[in-house]
Amino acid sequence: MAETKDKEILDEVIYSYTATSSSIEEENKLLKDTVGKLKEELDRFKMPPLMVCEVLNVFPKEAIIRIPNGNQFYVNISAECEKLKAGDMVLTDQKNLAIIRRVPVAKKFNIEKFVIVEKPKMSWSEVGGLSDQIREVQEVVELPLKKPELFKKVGISPPRGILLHGPPGTGKTSLAKAVAASTNSTFIEIVGSELVQKFIGEGAKMVAEIFELARSKAPSIVFIDELDALAAKRVEIGTSGEREVNRTFMQLLAEIDGFEPLDNVKIIGATNRKDILDPAIIRPGRLDRLIQIPLPNQEAIGDIFRIHCKNMSLDKDVKHEQLAKLMDGFSGAEIKAVCTEAGYFAIRKNKTKVTSKDLKGAIEKVKRIEKEESDDYMGMFG
Repeated sequence: MAETKDKEILDEVIYSYTATSSSIEEENKLLKDTVGKLKEELDRFKMPPLMVCEVLNVFPKEAIIRIPNGNQFYVNISAECEKLKAGDMVLTDQKNLAIIRRVPVAKKFNIEKFVIVEKPKMSWSEVGGLSDQIREVQEVVELPLKKPELFKKVGISPPRGILLHGPPGTGKTSLAKAVAASTNSTFIEIVGSELVQKFIGEGAKMVAEIFELARSKAPSIVFIDELDALAAKRVEIGTSGEREVNRTFMQLLAEIDGFEPLDNVKIIGATNRKDILDPAIIRPGRLDRLIQIPLPNQEAIGDIFRIHCKNMSLDKDVKHEQLAKLMDGFSGAEIKAVCTEAGYFAIRKNKTKVTSKDLKGAIEKVKRIEKEESDDYMGMFG
């Protein structure tokens, strides 16, 4: 009986030891796997970073690459890296620049990050006080897109683009959007300064891809605001930054009248400083139709004022003609600001209608802001 009991105890001890041993082995295996993964991760972090370069030309075992600063090198290709072609992006060793492998990096920019692409819904009736300018824009941009056969019959090529120039806030962007809407064109809006990039060649690539995008979405209108930031008069001696601006500018000229036809793509440039533009951009065959957008006269101020307040709840005491006289010298943007400020005056008083007093107060406020800005500007030279 005692022997049986001892045997049972022994079996329990053996079973317990076996179970514990198995558990320890499993835990040990888990710890080894964890340590192995951590070591692998640590080794990966210790690896020197690889450089991303562009392949310019490929030979049997070597290639010419361009590194990010623009320099070019003749380098070896790893045996593991196959089927390279010009234009591919590759990873290279930082010391000897040998190509390690190809990476699936898009060669092109995501250009839609840098531009505004839309289908405007602005009608000509929303552009006030610019009847002569509207007629010119319609002749140069709208007519060739709507009735190209007329130009074929006459035997002439329509202008590729126009330049809208004048003081800020006079309606240059509104004109461009209105003509895009009237022709059902894709409106691609860019700012000249956005095309000036940090690294060599990037700005030129962006220009090329903007026009490629415009051709793919034709009929389209490319609107370049602040054109003077890109197309200022070139100088013979300048900094590396100025030379890069010139490269981008030359790419723009090439796109406007280069080998690739623009077809149903029209360019509209806008600037407040026509005097500093390079003659190359406004010569015949490029942006050769120059349209001045002046500050509105008294009649135009009345038209613009009615457009901006047509959806407002106005009191019966509001006399448009009298208020328009108080806004002499205002731009279209300032007239719109008057309507917005007058609405705020009414909201502060918990009113649902805008009175003549609100509008007069808004006019005085806009005048005061304009004077303060003018005084600050002149103070810079005091």
